[in-house]
Amino acid sequence: MTKEIKIALLMAASLFMEILDGTIVTTALPKMAQYFHTGSATIALLISVYLITVAVFIPLSGWMANRFGKKKIWIIAVIIFTLSSLGSAVAPSFTFLLIMRIIQGISGALLTPTARLIVLEKTPPSQLLKMFSYLIWPALVAPAIAPLIGGFIVTYWSWQWIFLINVPIGLIIVLIGIKLIDADKINKTTTFDLLGFLEITFSSSIILVGAELATHGKSYWLSAIGLIVLGVILGFIVFKHLKKVDNPLFSLDALKITSFRICQTSGSVLWLCVGALPYILTIFLQTVFHWSAVKAGSYVLFIFIGNIGIKPFTNAIIRKLGYRGALLSSFVMIFITSIALAFIQINTFPIVIMFLALVSGVGRSLALTAYSGLSFSEVDTKDRNSANTLNAVVSTLAQGMGISLMTVVVGLLQIFFPITIAYELGFVFLGLLMIFPAIEVLFLPKNIGHATIGVAYVKH
Repeated sequence: MTKEIKIALLMAASLFMEILDGTIVTTALPKMAQYFHTGSATIALLISVYLITVAVFIPLSGWMANRFGKKKIWIIAVIIFTLSSLGSAVAPSFTFLLIMRIIQGISGALLTPTARLIVLEKTPPSQLLKMFSYLIWPALVAPAIAPLIGGFIVTYWSWQWIFLINVPIGLIIVLIGIKLIDADKINKTTTFDLLGFLEITFSSSIILVGAELATHGKSYWLSAIGLIVLGVILGFIVFKHLKKVDNPLFSLDALKITSFRICQTSGSVLWLCVGALPYILTIFLQTVFHWSAVKAGSYVLFIFIGNIGIKPFTNAIIRKLGYRGALLSSFVMIFITSIALAFIQINTFPIVIMFLALVSGVGRSLALTAYSGLSFSEVDTKDRNSANTLNAVVSTLAQGMGISLMTVVVGLLQIFFPITIAYELGFVFLGLLMIFPAIEVLFLPKNIGHATIGVAYVKH
């Protein structure tokens, strides 16, 4: 195993820790609400505050990596994340826990893009697909196994262990990273675009606050829509600022490249679905079928099995079909399984539900690997820092919106239909979302991204 692969696996482990922590807490919210004697709306702040903090501070990561060095920022981020996890586990009050979650969000925001940048910045195009196959698995695995792990922890242990499991993982990762990662060059002359940072902070925060507000019921929907619209308007202001300023927080030049731009548009829809499907399936099985968290999580686990099961073959499939063919194939799988999940009943054979979750996981894994490999296929090495930061901002917002969107869609449908039908139509809605990326990808050149998959593809 080469040193580059070892570093990629180490970065993947740190990403897994951060993403799992961001998703597993959902399962423990009822127990935590009892422990701190708070309501469901108050305890849900632990999720929304974390997501918003991550979105706010991610744009800072690229500048800090340049200014202080990627290795140093990554190590500091992992240490702070580990210590704040310990602080969350021993929190004496809800306020203290909320502060720890904010600190976790800041460190997670610095950790995620920096980890990817450490692997990608010097990777030649021909190796991008291979390296992304290591980096993408945490985003696929963590949301799928979180319900099961969280269910076991809150059922047989205590909610504190959700945070305590990060401590040994974080310490081991830091110790290995100090020895394994080479020191990198720093640019002390890098200027900080304060105005750009403030603008994107307000824009991201307002969008996610609006999305979170929408999940609290229809009486909040008008305010939520207003906030999201305001956030989008601010987003256009941010876009114009980053285009005209001499030293932007991060450059938008990568958007001129079709292969990168397509991953921010249709790829965002896929990221939204990646976060939403395990959530809606878990809630559906618990709310409609009245299954326990552990039983529901064991079925959702098959999404993870599909993710991992196809992983050894994704690169070969992409080389055989090309990026366009692989993406279209994955959209078909996600579309069919999402629609099919709308028809499952409590007396449906367990193997059928497991199979649908499995195939959905296969489609998600193939699509995210393809998008990830394609996104940087034509981005010059010197521009990857800015492109990576922009990609992280977009995917974080998309994932943060996923659960909120599905909560609102199902809530809206419940006004007109019984709860069971509302959830079934929610699955249909998720499937229909695949139409947009399918149309966008359909018009891509057949040979797009061929530099990352070798000459073998050009011959086909």
